[in-house]
Amino acid sequence: MAIQRVLSEYIEQAMAQAIYDKLEDATFAGRIPSCKGVIALGTTLHECEEELRSTLEDWILLGLKLGHPLPVIGNLDLNKEPIREPVDAV
Repeated sequence: MAIQRVLSEYIEQAMAQAIYDKLEDATFAGRIPSCKGVIALGTTLHECEEELRSTLEDWILLGLKLGHPLPVIGNLDLNKEPIREPVDAV
């Protein structure tokens, strides 16, 4: 399941780029600048991070389904067509 590892690594590297702000009401906002529209809010930093990860995962899956170009993150390019090996090679 190489695709699963690529997606996991992509998510981890995107999350490493996350920026968090503490808001005036003591809640948190998080965003990933290279992933436009991926933002999240939470009452704690941990909750905000979990929400951001979930939002990122949904954003990636929707982008892949709709064929939207996704940013290259850490040399991982999800826009490339997967190489499929014949079943008898497995």
